[in-house]
Amino acid sequence: MNGIDLRAELKIALDAVRKAAAACTRVQDTLISAETLEKKDKSPVTIGDFAAQALVGRELMRSSAVRAMIGEESADELRKNDDLRSRVVALVSHVNPEMGEAEALEAIDFGGADPATTGGTHWTLDPIDGTKGFLRREQYAIALALIVEGEVTLAVLGCPRLPGRDGSVGGLFYAIRGEGAYSLPLSGDAEPTRIHVDDVGTPAAARFCESVEAGHSDQSWSEALARTLGITAEPVRMDSQAKYAALARGDASIYLRLPTRKGYEERIWDHAAGALVVEEAGGRVTDIDGKPLDFSRGKTLAANRGVIASNGAFHDEIVKAVLANEPA
Repeated sequence: MNGIDLRAELKIALDAVRKAAAACTRVQDTLISAETLEKKDKSPVTIGDFAAQALVGRELMRSSAVRAMIGEESADELRKNDDLRSRVVALVSHVNPEMGEAEALEAIDFGGADPATTGGTHWTLDPIDGTKGFLRREQYAIALALIVEGEVTLAVLGCPRLPGRDGSVGGLFYAIRGEGAYSLPLSGDAEPTRIHVDDVGTPAAARFCESVEAGHSDQSWSEALARTLGITAEPVRMDSQAKYAALARGDASIYLRLPTRKGYEERIWDHAAGALVVEEAGGRVTDIDGKPLDFSRGKTLAANRGVIASNGAFHDEIVKAVLANEPA
């Protein structure tokens, strides 16, 4: 596609997300404690965010044919904060000994691409999606996607805390458009496993995923929707794009991200990777008006309202019920 070797880019992306996951896991294991939680200390996630973006940015800078990335972070804060910078550099160097301070700052700033100059072709990264889940040592995701001429073409989701069906913890979920969706362990040389959405055929038999944080999705709206559709199962609540992974492998049938205020624009890095994984697993992803997500508008989904992802079997019914229950 467009002269880009997607197989080569997938290998680069998987390696990059694995390195980022190693850094994030180290942060959770060494920097998060009962004391940090009690003090509501967000420094661990800040360190993890910067380190993950540095590690991913470095791999893409060195190897990817696509020379632009839109990420969440800028190294400006690190240049002003000696203590934070030294902690981030130490973490990055632990995972990749070839990276020193200059390399780390440069790699973070690789994520500062201007959408107006990329021609719609760039990577987008959320280095730690699910801040509060990360701090609780629960669900979070490292979400990396390649957008080519405004279309999400390749996606990798790293979900280091997501339980596997075999009792393992953590996994990678990836997709290339038109080639299906797959899962892999975070480490090792196992063969990929193809994943599919569930085969639930009626809304009443469905379970839905939504955010733990009420500020991320209108949960009272979700409850009204569930009554309309006859859904009685308790929702699966988890943080981050791990919800997309759960939907893609059949743990639930619906994921709702319902707007909490008028005019809010979702950010592309919060949905690009997860949306493609679900679609390639056989599902469907639209906004709440039933329109496809438009990733050609820069950093946000400016042409869309909210997100509905499903197994596809009754997607139009969900859209109709969402609109019917929309708060005034």
